[in-house]
Amino acid sequence: MESFILAGDIGGTKTTLAIIDPIKGPRTFIVKETLPSSNYPTLDALLDVFLEGKNFSLSRACFGIAGPIFEGSVQMPNLPWLIKESTLSEKLKISVHLINDLEAIATSVPILEKDDLETLSSGKSARHGSLAVIAPGTGLGEAYLHWNGTDYQSYPSEGGHVDFAPTNQMQFELMTYLQDRFGHVSYERVCSGPGLINLYAFFKESGKYPEPDWLRAQISKIDNPAPIISQAALEGKAEIAVATLDLFVSILGREAGNLALNVLATGGVYLGGGIPPRIIPFLKKELFMDSFKNKGRFSTMLANIPVYIICNPDAALVGAAYYGLK
Repeated sequence: MESFILAGDIGGTKTTLAIIDPIKGPRTFIVKETLPSSNYPTLDALLDVFLEGKNFSLSRACFGIAGPIFEGSVQMPNLPWLIKESTLSEKLKISVHLINDLEAIATSVPILEKDDLETLSSGKSARHGSLAVIAPGTGLGEAYLHWNGTDYQSYPSEGGHVDFAPTNQMQFELMTYLQDRFGHVSYERVCSGPGLINLYAFFKESGKYPEPDWLRAQISKIDNPAPIISQAALEGKAEIAVATLDLFVSILGREAGNLALNVLATGGVYLGGGIPPRIIPFLKKELFMDSFKNKGRFSTMLANIPVYIICNPDAALVGAAYYGLK
């Protein structure tokens, strides 16, 4: 009987699972379903629902998970799920691998196609040069890939939690504002969905920009106003929203450039996560690439690094499938 791969992209909000035929490769899903994670007490329970009635002979599974993996185990930060490779292997009677969700996205990068990407800077990719992935979404994820002589090997990182470094007077004021609220200020505090809300609050509470009544009314009705702020900026309807997204893009460019230097990403930098595909017009402004390249004596090197947006929403699932196949 033909043997199939089970792949998953497991997040605090939703979990997407797929069955992959090794012959057809990691980009072709025989079956794919997305389920609300919080509706299930455990991943085991969710897997039972997904696998019910599906008569596939599975040989192995790989799950990309939003959380740090230690010795084959992860306690998800946004769900009461403790997930262990050993427990899942025993349940499914197959080999199971857990990888960080950013490692999963990074694993997909070498097999992404032209239609999966939006180019911000074509640059000049170095053959077998290291690759970097930075992904603002619910948090700020970072990962990288190095050439091992045969293919690219991906590595996870918690670089999104390094200290935020302001680069001008306004950002110093932002830093002070956020230190009063949080104590430690990481890049994730200013470069993620919640980070976008923090930037907006800074502009509003500092009085730098007025908040229109209509925008205040919309924001007051929902728990996560980041999409409303972004949309208002994209439509040019509110100066405070435009300023917020400009600052967000500038900071993202800076940290993407930092990551490129940290891992010497001469092969390219890839923007993943849920936010970049939604704000492409702002990322295509000169502001992002100017911030990315502004590294003093290394500005010329940064200008030569290709920069892309990953627009394929299934990149993490493709990466988990590819990892499972490998």
